[in-house]
Amino acid sequence: MAASWWAAMTQADRSGEAGFTLLEMLVALAVFSIAALALLNLNTVTVTNAGAVQERTLGQIVARNIAVEALTDPIPPAQGTETGEEANGGRAWRWTRVVGDSPESRILQIDIAVADEAGQPAGALTVFRAAPL
Repeated sequence: MAASWWAAMTQADRSGEAGFTLLEMLVALAVFSIAALALLNLNTVTVTNAGAVQERTLGQIVARNIAVEALTDPIPPAQGTETGEEANGGRAWRWTRVVGDSPESRILQIDIAVADEAGQPAGALTVFRAAPL
């Protein structure tokens, strides 16, 4: 009985139940394309930022290593500027350590700056240590 009812409907009566129109499909495809492009852009930004964070993290680790050496050496570092290179994370890092007076005369201020192989700043740190008597 249901089959005969369906067969009795004219083509005009069934046109609303035939599926999506071409215009509806194009609009849906456009919306999906915009969403996909936004996700691809987000992925690119995420990968770029992850590389920058890794660079700064390794640079900061190098700066901390230099600071630990300056703080744990029994003899305080001499005042002035010293530069060097250190390997860490399979890469070479250039560092600069500037030792000078702090506002308190009994304390030395040690500023450490680290740069990557291209010379881009990758980390910085300031520590304080007791001055020699």
